[in-house]
Amino acid sequence: MPRARRIALVTYRPRPGLPADPELPGLLSALTAAGARATAVAWDDPDVDWAAFDLAVIRSTWDYAQRVPEFLEWAARCARLTRLANPEPVVRWNSDKRYLGDLARAGVPTVPTRYLPPGTDGGPPTDGTPYVIKPSQGAGARLAARYEGTPADAERAREHLALLHAKGLTAMVQPYLRGIETTGERALVFAGGRFLHAVRKGAVLTEGTAHDAARDPHPEVRVRRATQEERALAEGALAAVPFADELLYARVDVVDGDDGAPRLMELELIEPFLFLEHHPESFTELAAVLLAAAGPVA
Repeated sequence: MPRARRIALVTYRPRPGLPADPELPGLLSALTAAGARATAVAWDDPDVDWAAFDLAVIRSTWDYAQRVPEFLEWAARCARLTRLANPEPVVRWNSDKRYLGDLARAGVPTVPTRYLPPGTDGGPPTDGTPYVIKPSQGAGARLAARYEGTPADAERAREHLALLHAKGLTAMVQPYLRGIETTGERALVFAGGRFLHAVRKGAVLTEGTAHDAARDPHPEVRVRRATQEERALAEGALAAVPFADELLYARVDVVDGDDGAPRLMELELIEPFLFLEHHPESFTELAAVLLAAAGPVA
């Protein structure tokens, strides 16, 4: 009798303030129905035998942003023992949002970004143009905040920059694109090189909210049909990724620029929430992609 393919859905150990992944049960069920032996395992569990799996799929390692060096070390180790998705070079590249500079240089329309590493003297804008400050390594809008660009909030912004630099983090300064308040942020989900579905999210960073305030990273989610322009942007961004032909899953977040054209906000290739519960049919489609990636039945 053929051996069922073993697939690890890689998650983390929930703790107070960090929720369990609500998509895991549905995906485990879809994989089991497709004939796989699927298990949810924590990435930092020292007792996991990664070599026993045909495929390890990073799904919800939502604490990695606070432990980046340790996480990247795990990814390299796991990739030596089994197939890791997405692949370790992609994970390493995508773990620092300075990748947006790579994509911009490749011609992908992105949100303009200025990078301020520790030791940089550059300060926040004070010309009345709203902007966002966030770390280049982070997730879920952690340590991110919006400012109005006035002298009145410049001191608060400088304190924010100093905090990021004290933590050894590169700060990103981006214009706050007000289109997000009307057309929202759109997330386009891909698997196996194919577009699956899209949703629209509300704005995460509200005026006056401190960088350390609790916030919902995915507010006001609604099902949405992606436009041709959005899909073209997303597909162009994914094509520009190093090792693009090895991508197994992706979420592309876009927002409208001041000219109304979509711009890439982020490319989520490590542990993106995929909004599968808003598109239940995608559980089965994603399971089929993962099963194929696990290789032929022995």
